Amino acid sequence: MANMPLLLSLCLIYTISFFPFLAFAISSCNGPCRTFNDCDGELICINGKCNDDPELGTHVCEGVPSPPPPSGYCHSSGSLRCKGQYYPTYTCSPQITSSTSAILTNNDFSEGGDGGGPSECDGKYHNNSDPIVALSTGWYNGGFRCGKMIKITANNGRSVVAKVVDECDSLRGCDEEHSDQPPCKNNIVNGSDAVWSALGLDTNLGEVDVTWSEVTDVPCDSNNYIVHIM
Repeated sequence: MANMPLLLSLCLIYTISFFPFLAFAISSCNGPCRTFNDCDGELICINGKCNDDPELGTHVCEGVPSPPPPSGYCHSSGSLRCKGQYYPTYTCSPQITSSTSAILTNNDFSEGGDGGGPSECDGKYHNNSDPIVALSTGWYNGGFRCGKMIKITANNGRSVVAKVVDECDSLRGCDEEHSDQPPCKNNIVNGSDAVWSALGLDTNLGEVDVTWSEVTDVPCDSNNYIVHIM
């Protein structure tokens, strides 16, 4: 029995060392979180902080100050419940620069594919052998970037120029129009198979960090698709 205090101390040290996430078990308003289970009561995790659930209409966090966001930061506009989980929704995306950080995902732009309905820009389906992309709602900007060309660069140094034909909806999802997929994150470049192939990437990776920028004066074919891959 004399060693019991020592054993308890060792157990405590082990728990703190190997299970640091327990420190996030319960957080109140504006407290740190990683999942919705980390928040107290009916609060949900939005952008890494516990906040009121817009769907429930709670006002627990009203008047509770939070630190100011960094310049150019994009706030979540709410959340959407999908398949038993909550997903943050956005009307904005991170600020565009000469080399904007993004996450590349893969999309099927053909009819009957997992991309859902036809492209927002022209109401048509597209061939996945064409280098085309959909952008998160903020970057899509209400169709402002429809038909524009963007240069996407992977960490392996390879680049491709692709045409914007669709929106990766950051506000809505989990319905037939969106193939029951949750809302897009606010920093997504959703590329066709041709984009991934040109970048030398395997679509099975799911998500890959890239950068992108707008370009002009690029050679196109009669269908206005890029014919030169960099």
